[in-house]
Amino acid sequence: MPPASRYTEEQMNAIQVAHRETNNWADRVALMMVRILRFGMDTATGYTHDKGSITPKRDPNPKALSQNRGWFAMNERKWLVRMLFLESVAGVPGMVAASVRHLHSLRRLKRDNGWIETLLEEAYNERMHLLTFMKMAEPGWFMKFMILGAQGVFYNGFFLSYLMSPRICHRFVGFLEEEAVLTYTRAIADIDAGKLPKWEKLEAPEIAVRYWNMPEGHRSMRDLLLYIRADEAKHREVNHTLGNLEQKTDPNPFVSEYEDPSRPHPNKSIDNIKATGWERKEVM
Repeated sequence: MPPASRYTEEQMNAIQVAHRETNNWADRVALMMVRILRFGMDTATGYTHDKGSITPKRDPNPKALSQNRGWFAMNERKWLVRMLFLESVAGVPGMVAASVRHLHSLRRLKRDNGWIETLLEEAYNERMHLLTFMKMAEPGWFMKFMILGAQGVFYNGFFLSYLMSPRICHRFVGFLEEEAVLTYTRAIADIDAGKLPKWEKLEAPEIAVRYWNMPEGHRSMRDLLLYIRADEAKHREVNHTLGNLEQKTDPNPFVSEYEDPSRPHPNKSIDNIKATGWERKEVM
């Protein structure tokens, strides 16, 4: 939920990989669909990673390590391909959900309790991630074809799914954002471990500097990934929270006013973020 000028360096560094445990069949369906999508995305982008690689260890010869792992070795180009593909998919759910709820509001002649704005913010934010990476790497015709096919299938599938069960869809997006946080955490760890030498001194594109208001001296590729990871962590919290609510009646807790603002509650920043989402009893 940008603008990310709300983010401090301390807040961004505090973002952690997290996973919400499944509590019912709906959660299990959502998680299964994310794992299927993850498998397809990993295969399409040639992605793999060492278990435990979230904690960086600088390799004395990262080039040799990449050569030993062949096609599945992650380098700067393959990270960008993965990020482009990921963000081209991630920008779909917010727009679909917002459009469905918008039309639902018009049909019922009732307000939407603040959900639409947050969902549109999410979609716009994900598109800015994509535009940023496109300034760093122009996709080839094959990748463009893959994105076109994936978007066509995913948009229509998510649209029909949201009509049937918006709760499962928000849980699905929450699990998907968990994977996004994990991906960016691993990329940051690879930079810290010296496995991505071309990125160690690479500056963020101008579009990113303006969008996130990146300060002087904090405009490296690593800094950029910290901002994007913080965005994904916020989407993770938002969708897991929305998945806990009554879809037709509950207000959006991220734009609500609270009787006691001193108590912890959801907001648009990441200063009080709950990785696995807020339970309904905590916000209603």
